[in-house]
Amino acid sequence: MSKAMNRRDLLQNAGLGFGALAASALLGESTAAATTLAGTGLGPSEKFGKAKRVIYLFMHGGVSHVDTFDPKPALEKWAGKPLTGEAVKGLKTSRIDFNKAIARPSPFGFKRWGQSGMEISNLMPNIAAHADRLALVRSCYGEAFDHAPAMYLRCSGVQIPGRPCLGSWLSYGLGSENKNLPGFVVMSDGAMKSGPQAYGAGYLPSRYQGTILRAGKNPILNLATPPHVAPKAQQNTVELVRDLDRLHLATRPGDSDLEARLESYELAYRMQSHAPEAVDLASESAATRKLYGIDEPLTDNFGRKCLLARRLVERGVRFVQLFSGTHLGDDWDNAHDDLVGSHTRMAGKTDKPIAALLTDLQALGLLDETLVVWASEFGRTPLAEGKNGRDHHPYGFSMWMAGGGIKGGQVLGATDEFGLRAVEDPFSIHDVHATLLRLIGVDHLKLTYLYQSREQRLTDVHGEHEFTKRLLG
Repeated sequence: MSKAMNRRDLLQNAGLGFGALAASALLGESTAAATTLAGTGLGPSEKFGKAKRVIYLFMHGGVSHVDTFDPKPALEKWAGKPLTGEAVKGLKTSRIDFNKAIARPSPFGFKRWGQSGMEISNLMPNIAAHADRLALVRSCYGEAFDHAPAMYLRCSGVQIPGRPCLGSWLSYGLGSENKNLPGFVVMSDGAMKSGPQAYGAGYLPSRYQGTILRAGKNPILNLATPPHVAPKAQQNTVELVRDLDRLHLATRPGDSDLEARLESYELAYRMQSHAPEAVDLASESAATRKLYGIDEPLTDNFGRKCLLARRLVERGVRFVQLFSGTHLGDDWDNAHDDLVGSHTRMAGKTDKPIAALLTDLQALGLLDETLVVWASEFGRTPLAEGKNGRDHHPYGFSMWMAGGGIKGGQVLGATDEFGLRAVEDPFSIHDVHATLLRLIGVDHLKLTYLYQSREQRLTDVHGEHEFTKRLLG
């Protein structure tokens, strides 16, 4: 009779040993060896870009592309008139009659920025000043018209909750470069229309879900050891709890929630020594704090997030995702009835901190190895909603990337003359994910996880990375 296979044997033999190797990364073992042996990485002749880490800036609520990164002067000619015929043929939603809604030109002016002459609106002058560092994609598209499905789609590749997000896949595949800090960190402004499942681990083991940090002056609550507890006493307690947990786990092999809880205790203990320094923004110079807009009412919150993101990637955190906006009346979605007010306010909150992040990463020599991504769940229609609004619009919208070896000052893809559809080099979310993984050195076809008797992947059965070479010039 053959020897029964235990959990360790199973992990080492299944999926080329990737499960065990990814887990070993969280225990501080070589992540580079894990990636190579697992067969998920690209070969030397295939690898593009220099990115080792990602900062993903997600603008919650739907940013209007025709008012920010995709100028459409043709809307001036059609102002107050419905766009008829081929322009709107086939476009349908439950809320917009595209044959009756009237065109609305942008109330914000556009100008050309940098040596590249990239056209960006005056809503974001600080980001626009970095035009020569940006690779702007104007041809994103999706199928989800409402917020939660669209956020699931942009974060995990499908419109329903329960699938692992991009950050969880990268944490699973590459781990963290710092065993004393999480591999995947999330900061939000609070409740979102998608809920926390937008940054969940889905069917991946629970240890790969995002670790939440707060945006205020105390990003991690209850981190410090109580003053009356001696360090040795705490260490003894942690070791006792760990031993008891491992005994308990041995009776429940494969319980990923229990494994994650055990590892979270151990990570929390290590973070007590290392995280306080990582999240201590007071150690930054007055000039740096001013650069990010810290202590300024409008920019303080998001400025702290961006500065903390820089400090985390500087210390080896693999993926940091920042969400701007909530569903509680303070997000980009207020453009439904107040386009000018909502976009002016939200751009005012984020423009200066994001530009500061790019400046700071460049000054510290981190930008070449850090991929910065700016995106939203969809754009907003070029047509009018009410007296001063725009509705959701997933059929064509914009995103941009910078750093990670990307060639800046270029525009990829295009929407039609009105901004209604992506017509040149359409860029689906599966293409986005395949490209981002490739830029960090991972083949989206090889990064898989066995679930429900099928090798699942972030891009499912889709995804092309044709933009990669163009992004890198």
